[in-house]
Amino acid sequence: MYDVMVVGGGLAGMTSAFLMAKSGLKILLLEKGSYPQHRVCGEYVSNEVLPFLKKHGLFPSHINTAKINRFQLTSTNGRSVEIPLILGAFGISRYAFDTYLYERCLSVGVEFLTHTKVSKIKKKEDYFELSANEITYKGHFVIGAYGKRANLDKLLNRDFMNLRSPYIGVKYHVKTEFPDDLIALHNFENGYCGVSKIENNTYNICYLSHRDNLKNSGTISAMETSVLFQNPYLKTLFLSSDFLFDKPLIINEISFTNKKLIEDNILMCGDTAGLITPLCGNGMSMAIHAGKIAAETLTYFRANPSSRAQIEQTYEASWNQLFKSRLHWGRQLQRVFGNKMTSNLVVNLAKIAPSMANKLVSKTHGHPF
Repeated sequence: MYDVMVVGGGLAGMTSAFLMAKSGLKILLLEKGSYPQHRVCGEYVSNEVLPFLKKHGLFPSHINTAKINRFQLTSTNGRSVEIPLILGAFGISRYAFDTYLYERCLSVGVEFLTHTKVSKIKKKEDYFELSANEITYKGHFVIGAYGKRANLDKLLNRDFMNLRSPYIGVKYHVKTEFPDDLIALHNFENGYCGVSKIENNTYNICYLSHRDNLKNSGTISAMETSVLFQNPYLKTLFLSSDFLFDKPLIINEISFTNKKLIEDNILMCGDTAGLITPLCGNGMSMAIHAGKIAAETLTYFRANPSSRAQIEQTYEASWNQLFKSRLHWGRQLQRVFGNKMTSNLVVNLAKIAPSMANKLVSKTHGHPF
């Protein structure tokens, strides 16, 4: 019998598992993949998480992470504006960061099951039964940190699964000529693309596109040529870069709709609880912070099943206080991107009133913790 079973070994799952195991709770983490592995992600982390990471030995200081302090925004036809990032950020691949967190979790006693896909979660009177690879595991609590969309969401009858999402995500790692301290967000018709440095003089290119772009173009490559290349910054970036993957990483049906934080007494965490639109990033820092508050809540009550109602209420209140407004602002801001007229309007406004642009960026970011 485990105190907590964590389903999903990304940033939120491993942050929560590390803190709980460090405090003495018995933790099982189940991950469908393994380490190291690549994930579709912007790989930009707001510096709001730095104090926390350094305090707990979770910042990979041995990795030459990129230091990012400028933000560039371009419209679909290539108008550009640049503003400073007040907090700044660091760039690191999920391949490197997840592997480091995995090693740190092992050091405090987290039990891992990799290559393990959870097929069923059943709530009993005061514990859960979790089925994976035809084996059943038991624990008093479950944290769902398995990502943006999964079969478990169908099994749990989560509301957002009844709504089709039109967005796909595509990611590359490249070698290219690009400023080390800059994150750029380049608009194209019905989408936008982020680019920034990670470690080892490598750069991440990750973009979100409406699936109609792909449907009308036929292939990813054709879509990039016919749609993304309408933005001259993207055309230059793609044509001058050395692509390191044999093929792009792709995910489908990315949903930014509201999600319930508690489903059948499972505490949802990270992207599983709510996904912020990737407008100059911040999903990674939110996942880390969400893992922190989930762990702190369960640790405070020592994962006692008799405190389940208090744990759920406390976690939900903390999560909403920290993230509800940020997700709302992300959804509002997304409406003006991926369109020629509105993206040009935003660029022009940012040129005229850079302080207002910084204020809008801050709406999707938090404070150091």
